Amino acid sequence: MRALLIDLLVAFGATGILVLDGLHRVHTPPFWVPAVAVAFVVLLLRRRYPLITAFIGYGLAWFVPTVLLLPTVLLYTVASRRGPKWPTAVAVAGCLALLATFAGSGGTPNWRALGVSAVSFLVIPVLAGLWMYQRAALLEALRGRADQAERERDLLAERAVAAERRRIAREMHDVVAHRVSIVALQAGALSVRAPDEETGQLAEVIRESSAAALNELRDILQVLRDDAPDPSSRPGPALSGVARLTGDLAAAGARIVTDLPEPLPRVTDQVGRAAYRIVQESLTNAAKHAPGATIHVRLGLEDGRLVTEVANPLGASAGLPVSGYGLIGMRERVTLAGGALNHGPDGAGRYVVRASFPAEGGTP
Repeated sequence: MRALLIDLLVAFGATGILVLDGLHRVHTPPFWVPAVAVAFVVLLLRRRYPLITAFIGYGLAWFVPTVLLLPTVLLYTVASRRGPKWPTAVAVAGCLALLATFAGSGGTPNWRALGVSAVSFLVIPVLAGLWMYQRAALLEALRGRADQAERERDLLAERAVAAERRRIAREMHDVVAHRVSIVALQAGALSVRAPDEETGQLAEVIRESSAAALNELRDILQVLRDDAPDPSSRPGPALSGVARLTGDLAAAGARIVTDLPEPLPRVTDQVGRAAYRIVQESLTNAAKHAPGATIHVRLGLEDGRLVTEVANPLGASAGLPVSGYGLIGMRERVTLAGGALNHGPDGAGRYVVRASFPAEGGTP
């Protein structure tokens, strides 16, 4: 669009000069009006067909010398579009022949006039056109180098990320998986040799939880190593797993009061997965900060939104390590699912984690 506007301005400007020149002449050359019209069309098409339009302009200047400005513009266009190649040499030769014809038309050649005309109508436009061609080529080369540098930077970043993911996968496998495997083996041995039934049940719950953790850890390691398909293509935790989650923790000896609707609200997979993880992390935090206290878990619909709430009394810590990343991870999950998260003391001696998510439209 910008090039078309420039071509229109050049065409109107050049033909306007020709029109004014013709109006100031007492006798205009034959075919002057058609020549000006053809010159206008030639100037509009000069970028697409530079060499052809140049020779058409030479022909017009041959028959109508008042349009001598036209070959200069067309010669510049050929040089700027084709560069130091044969089309430019052909256009220069044609323009030089035209100038020589005009210089010798009066009998004895006027070499001084020919030299001035050659510099004005041939050398200057050719040099200007070649400079523009080289400038455009340089800009294109610099643009290509910038694009290549950006692609190389992205490739190096991807390689660095892949290397870091593999390193994390190795560390998780060597440290976390090893520790959890030991817990599972010891819990299995304890469930077999338990002195009483209650101890055996608790040990079995620990073994099953450890085995489930190993399975989830294996999936995470596969994702980190890029050996597994897209995580969203595999079944993951859902809203229906909250009941089992609280049941396993209750079987391990925790005191949990649940308020789960029946049937469960209908939500998207992303929302269900986020709600499950919020409850899971909240239960973990409650076990850390209020061991032995009663934990209240509630799910429900409020104003068309799914609400999850986990509350526990403020109490002494269990002495487990605390990093603070749990709350950060919960907020990220809730935000990605389009929800809102609030946590903190409620003024009644309880710590409450409350999250709300968009629901699909009630219960099925």
